[in-house]
Amino acid sequence: MPKKVLVVDDEKLIVKGIRFSLEQDDMEVDTASDGEEAVEMAREGNYDIILLDLMLPKLDGLSACQQIREFSDVPIVMLTAKGEDMDKILGLEYGADDYITKPFNILEVKARIKAIMRRTQNRGVQEKRGRIIEVGDLVLDCDARRVRIAGQEVNLTAKEFDLLELLVMNPNKVYSRENLLNLVWGYEYPGDVRTVDVHIRRLREKIEENPSDPRYVHTKWGVGYYFQH
Repeated sequence: MPKKVLVVDDEKLIVKGIRFSLEQDDMEVDTASDGEEAVEMAREGNYDIILLDLMLPKLDGLSACQQIREFSDVPIVMLTAKGEDMDKILGLEYGADDYITKPFNILEVKARIKAIMRRTQNRGVQEKRGRIIEVGDLVLDCDARRVRIAGQEVNLTAKEFDLLELLVMNPNKVYSRENLLNLVWGYEYPGDVRTVDVHIRRLREKIEENPSDPRYVHTKWGVGYYFQH
């Protein structure tokens, strides 16, 4: 089955270049030129990955990313012309899995797409071995990739779930931020450790009754993070 990619950018030349290059690798490519169209196409199409530009007409990339996250955990890579770290982190806060800064090398884009798809496939293999883990009020269904707290389902992004699953499967093991970045995002990932901090903070906001005094995901100061039963 060819991989399906949705490329969202209002710059026709960029879209044309990415499309041509991905089709050379036998990928199926759909395109959209604004955020609203991207959300509709993501809702209707079963994509393996979405490349989403930050600056889009009608609905900007971050808002589109946020809306897509409400119904799908498809991997999303933000394309951004801005090089500031906070813009990159912000993109990931909205549920994106990765970012690529323009101008980019198409070979880098392809390498990044393949790395993400490999991780997604590996996740699929792990899902088949799925288990349900209950810790206090927290129920983690690894098979369905769902989390419930006190009976209420919590909506996590793909990366938040991956982080929580890793920590829950290895209780009381302290992971450094660099370690988590490599294990969850992959060794090819160019981001920095603040990406981990952002995701841990958002995870706590969703699963902890009091995020500043966490019950599940703890900080070992100067070392990293761990999950406590």
